[in-house]
Amino acid sequence: QVQLVESGGGLVQPGGSLRLSCAASGFTFSNYAMTWYRQAPGKERERVAFITSKGGSTDVADSVKGRFSISRDNAKKMVYLQIDSLKPEDTAVYYCNCPGVGSWGQGTQVTVSS
Repeated sequence: QVQLVESGGGLVQPGGSLRLSCAASGFTFSNYAMTWYRQAPGKERERVAFITSKGGSTDVADSVKGRFSISRDNAKKMVYLQIDSLKPEDTAVYYCNCPGVGSWGQGTQVTVSS
């Protein structure tokens, strides 16, 4: 059974940092690219980061470039999203996704507020 479980969200002040984690199971993780999406209240889900199966190539959305970075550890079947210089507009539920198997996690809430 394919499973993605996100963690690491929380309430942070503007300018702070968070590292989100996603634990994968039920599929051959190292064979698949992974993505992170986010969905803010009242807005469509937005892809924020992408990483290839072996981690050799990454991409982040222009809206978060310079503040977000994605990485993975295939031995641990984990993918990470490092978020720096958090802004209130980063408030959203963040989801891990494996497009190759069509699976989503339950999401982790990030709230940026003073």
